[in-house]
Amino acid sequence: MISFRFQHINRQQIATGISIFFHSIGLFGMLYGNQAMFAALTPFNLLLSASLLIWAQKEKTSGFLIFFLLCFITGFFTEYLGINHQLLFGEYVYKPALGLQFYGVPLVIGINWFIIIYSTGSFVQRLLDKVWNMLAGEPLSQRSGVGFFSVILDGALIATLFDWIMEPVAIQLGYWQWANDGSIPMKNYYSWFFISALLLFFYKRLAFPKPNHFAVNLFLIQFMFFLILRSML
Repeated sequence: MISFRFQHINRQQIATGISIFFHSIGLFGMLYGNQAMFAALTPFNLLLSASLLIWAQKEKTSGFLIFFLLCFITGFFTEYLGINHQLLFGEYVYKPALGLQFYGVPLVIGINWFIIIYSTGSFVQRLLDKVWNMLAGEPLSQRSGVGFFSVILDGALIATLFDWIMEPVAIQLGYWQWANDGSIPMKNYYSWFFISALLLFFYKRLAFPKPNHFAVNLFLIQFMFFLILRSML
């Protein structure tokens, strides 16, 4: 008789399973079903992902709450500047697929920035944790410095790469549209890098447990989700 030891399944594993399930449904629906209908469910997926991230976080300290608010407010405000004043990213407009808007900016955009920055920071931090043994003979201060700047700079590069993979998919699914000929301006990627680096600085400086292992899994799930859609849409 097979005995299933469910008591050993932790929050990170449960959250990962839920995320894989819903992303798989969304992927199948966007590729083979009613694309517009599944695209309109994106706000639900973003809220679910953020809720799972918060639920999987071991200690919800004041530093974690401040980080969440910084990501949400900074993300929303920079998008406001982009939509209403054509600053930072370029000239673009959000379409109805991302749900309720305020001054032309979907309210879930701040949530999306939190998900991307937190997941990217956790992903890079996890990679660094795996190479600490290679630097075991170096002074602790030197190792800490390497980790601090690597998470910020490498994380910002990876977040920008994520946006580069996501952009054509987002346009195809009707999330947003760029002005003029629809091409994506380079300053969009420059802005993504610098804003991501700023938020990742606070990710490192604020006191809360890192990394969240589900955040690492979520980064990989979303990365593969958009990579498959980019190659098949």
